[in-house]
Amino acid sequence: MKLYYKPGACSLSPHIVLREAGLDFSIEKVDLAAKKTEHGADFLAVNPKGQVPVLQLDDGSILTEGAVIVQYLADQKPDRQLLPEAGTPARYHALEWLNYVATELHKGFSPLFNPRFPDEAKAVAREMLEKKFAFLNDQLAGKEYLLGNRFSVVDAYLFTVMGWAKALKFDLSALPHLSAFVERMAARPAVDAALAAEGMK
Repeated sequence: MKLYYKPGACSLSPHIVLREAGLDFSIEKVDLAAKKTEHGADFLAVNPKGQVPVLQLDDGSILTEGAVIVQYLADQKPDRQLLPEAGTPARYHALEWLNYVATELHKGFSPLFNPRFPDEAKAVAREMLEKKFAFLNDQLAGKEYLLGNRFSVVDAYLFTVMGWAKALKFDLSALPHLSAFVERMAARPAVDAALAAEGMK
């Protein structure tokens, strides 16, 4: 398998999961502005959406959308227990969290990365994200990870998004459970290896 990525982008989440699952894979960096891969290929020919992550499977087909890719990866190595078993209530609660991170957090950052958004809109976006961070802090009270005390693919996605919060100078000092989660995630060997491979260490 090959993961097409941009350093620090949402593609970091499946990158972490690939390493947590112990799967064989390669990575290829993408210049999203130029729509070129690091080897000079036309990225739009790989993914007409023009976005990362893209997972090229062993048969040459591609899978896109990070929240879906991490589910696929978890199911390749069920013994790693990166997601609860399919069909169980716990699985649907995990998917509930994946969708929350994707729609409420990930997309909530979009105005902050877009130079065309006015400052007023960015201020509203920051305020909305801060409320969601407070909610997450409450949800993490007494737990190591979002689903309890076992790491799951949801945590890889949340950690990735919280990296953007750090880059955008959000103050998380009043959110001890969320801050501790970020530190706990950063200490995981797979996370450390993914950050190093993307040149972020």
